[in-house]
Amino acid sequence: MTRPPPPPPPPGEAAVDSDGTETESSVHRFPVTLLQPSQRKHHQSKPTRFLRSFRSAFRSLPILAPPGCHLPAAAPHQGSRHRDGHVRGATRTTGTLFGHRKARITLAFQDNPRSVPHLLLELAVPTARFMQDMGSSGLIRVALECEKKAAAGAGKSRVLDEPMWSAFVNGRNVGYAARRDPTELDLGVMQLLHAVSMGAGVLPGDMTDPSDGELTYMRAFFDRVVGSKDSETFYMLNPDGNAGPELSIFFVRI
Repeated sequence: MTRPPPPPPPPGEAAVDSDGTETESSVHRFPVTLLQPSQRKHHQSKPTRFLRSFRSAFRSLPILAPPGCHLPAAAPHQGSRHRDGHVRGATRTTGTLFGHRKARITLAFQDNPRSVPHLLLELAVPTARFMQDMGSSGLIRVALECEKKAAAGAGKSRVLDEPMWSAFVNGRNVGYAARRDPTELDLGVMQLLHAVSMGAGVLPGDMTDPSDGELTYMRAFFDRVVGSKDSETFYMLNPDGNAGPELSIFFVRI
């Protein structure tokens, strides 16, 4: 009787073949060719068609936040936008939300779809829950807050350089958001999606992590608006040019 092959290993670990030799896991069967983040101003590129899996109509109703959530100013009014929906004076960046169904959702920002993420966050929200909220409410506002440090010299760094924030989704406290370095699995996912500018879908488990199953992703262009060293905002761009973004992420240091 032929001996069945061993089960695939978790990402980042090598599989052991029947003869004792190690083989690479599925996410590492290809080289990672992502470029390092650029220090120059981001180049703008024309958005392509956005897959409508996680889109729904925009809501114009205000979102009431509890006293603990210091939500920054709302999205720029229509007069501050170009006809294609871009915020005037903003910098274009690529944002990707991804994660396994029961795992925490990860948000990666890149100079472009073919570069290494310059900012990678992990939110204390299951991927399935976050995607469901996006599909049902149509408008998601994520507010990430941290406190100013009283130590000498503190506060001179950008708010994006902070390691951790308190996280609010549509005014609801969901715990925390932590900045981290990209893992081999993160880079593998970015490599798999390097040809995708905007879209949403599912990567099968045998391409990412067989032990955790399929991985859901959503990728879009974002306008990055820098208010000050204590405030930055990312607005998801809608290629149809509607009144506002479906997803806004506010970073604020108070």
